[in-house]
Amino acid sequence: MNIREELEKRSGNQCELCTATGNLNDLRLKPSLIDTLDTNILVCDTCKDQIENPEKMDANHWRCLNDSMWSEHKAVQITAWRMLHRLKAEGWPQDLIDMMYFEDTDLRFAEATGDHLSEDEKIIHRDSNGAILENGDTITLIKDLDVKGGGNFTAKRGTAVRNISLVHDNAEHIEGRVEGTHIVILTKFVKKANAPQQS
Repeated sequence: MNIREELEKRSGNQCELCTATGNLNDLRLKPSLIDTLDTNILVCDTCKDQIENPEKMDANHWRCLNDSMWSEHKAVQITAWRMLHRLKAEGWPQDLIDMMYFEDTDLRFAEATGDHLSEDEKIIHRDSNGAILENGDTITLIKDLDVKGGGNFTAKRGTAVRNISLVHDNAEHIEGRVEGTHIVILTKFVKKANAPQQS
């Protein structure tokens, strides 16, 4: 059974957020890079469009979170938490947020997209040219970097680092693997692969 079939079975062929039954999509939660039942949900076109395009948010549509926030499934709970935070200015979502609880690892995952932050609080990672970096990007080192600790080698200029992770509380740090060693890299020493140079 593939992930879509598992999600259809889990949800009873309805949107896991608003219970709509038409035009359903398998949606992977950011920043996950793999499809599992803990990182994917089944959503309708309306929910998917507003999740992916915050400027289209219709607060009344998301009254459905009163129910879906209590789902037994982690991915549904996390999505509900993120959407409630986007709607905090409406007033009513704050009461629902206050009732939700996550273990530390799940809370860190929920916070990874920054939906709980106001615009001026959001941490944005940029490369040496000002291009915005995202989880899963490939970057290239623009200078030789001495790797201390377990590796104790020099990561050469021009080295490509694939599938990077953003350090969620520090805009100047990203993480990646070089020669099999997991390292923290300063964003000022990297260039996003295939990113247009900004003047």
